[in-house]
Amino acid sequence: MKNILFSHSYFLRFDPKQWATGQPYAPLGTLYAASMMREHGYNVSLFDTMFATQPEEIIPHLALDRPDLFVLYDDGFNYLTKMCLTNMREAAFKMIRLAKQRGCTVVVSSSDSTDRFEMYLNEGADFILLGEAELTLLELSEAIRKKEKDFFYIEGLAFKHNNAVVKTKRRDVIRDLDSLPLPAWDLVNIEPYRDMWMKSSGYFSINMGTTRGCPFKCNWCAKPIYGNRYNSRSPEHVVNELLVLKKRFSFDHVWFCDDIFGLKPGWLTRFADLVEQEGLRFRFKMQGRVDLLLQEDNIKALARAGCENIWMGAESGSQKILDAMDKGTTVEQIHDATRMLKKNGIHPSFFIQFGYPGETKKDIDLTIAMINRLLPYEIGISVSYPLPGTAFFENVKNQLQQKTNWTDSDELALMFRNTYQPAFYKQLHRYVHKTYRKHLALEHTKNLVLNPLTMNFKTIRKALSALYYTPAAFFDRQKLLRLERTSA
Repeated sequence: MKNILFSHSYFLRFDPKQWATGQPYAPLGTLYAASMMREHGYNVSLFDTMFATQPEEIIPHLALDRPDLFVLYDDGFNYLTKMCLTNMREAAFKMIRLAKQRGCTVVVSSSDSTDRFEMYLNEGADFILLGEAELTLLELSEAIRKKEKDFFYIEGLAFKHNNAVVKTKRRDVIRDLDSLPLPAWDLVNIEPYRDMWMKSSGYFSINMGTTRGCPFKCNWCAKPIYGNRYNSRSPEHVVNELLVLKKRFSFDHVWFCDDIFGLKPGWLTRFADLVEQEGLRFRFKMQGRVDLLLQEDNIKALARAGCENIWMGAESGSQKILDAMDKGTTVEQIHDATRMLKKNGIHPSFFIQFGYPGETKKDIDLTIAMINRLLPYEIGISVSYPLPGTAFFENVKNQLQQKTNWTDSDELALMFRNTYQPAFYKQLHRYVHKTYRKHLALEHTKNLVLNPLTMNFKTIRKALSALYYTPAAFFDRQKLLRLERTSA
């Protein structure tokens, strides 16, 4: 038993918002697992579902590769897979059934299957890998190859034994990330990714992970794969991969998909030094916490290395809500970090969520006011989304009926009872975007008046967009007020 067909369950076409955005990233977690297995002598292949139209497209790959193992291994670095969208879950179930029909042993690793391993086993999967899975997959594959029947000694595994679902002891996470082989990028046809990026954005971006895990404990954030431990690759290891990928793909931009990039003391300075020494030229975006972005030395190092955009988990402009979330940050820190990033030429972008339990109209207004005052580069708005394994989920689980996941990333359905009805939060999402765009346009108008020499087609167009967003925001606010009264 040496042939393994890898796949993942993210179909970009099944997520209309992300398809329209046109910024796909390769399944990094899948590529890590494939690389690990290939390093240990297995023949690996990949069915990349990113641009597929239906799960049945896997059938020719199953026929051609004749795999002993079919491994459905989702990307634990991507927030879209952490959300466990039902479109993707149904696609996963279909591929599991197709592989079983063709005699494969089916192994699954994902956030969703870690949380709902019994559901996946009932759909036909033979084994579920719980948590960080590379070593578990290797150990399980060796046991199957040796025709072993006892799998209880393998940590991080769920399977059926005598028709009962069993789960073994959770496996510790890998601490030495430099010991992992680089992802098997050669398995991916990169050209569709490049083409879609160039058409949507005019540049080509790839994804890379430098850490695993997050040590902070926001009570709505699930960490089913890498947990609360924080382990980091060395700056040298990361820059070596950047050099390899720059030569192979000639990328323009990188998304460092870590929960928190560069947390270890001294890491960012060393990374920036190595990027400069190697003459690497690229731009990147990352995710960070506002309280960790208040050291100007770190921000200057990020700017030196090529950082252009930092997505911060601002979440709310109400301190009451931040405290309820166990966020561990303050509204003042959001303001300070935003100003410091702008001062150093880095775009601050905000993740915002509405609808957390206990949020009132006053809290919502504070958040909108914060956005319009600070004017981040981009905003990503969601409503609070209960994920298994979190304190937030436990708090609202009795209110969840059959629907516990969104169908796609743009559904924005509030799945528990709150201050307002679900339709209010959908309209709130529209209104906040419009009023934010209006304030951005007014800021551009002000800058043109104060600095007329900066006038060009782009700046004029941004200023003139106020003519659309001002009335659009007004009418969206009227709809929001009607929904607010209906809820009351």
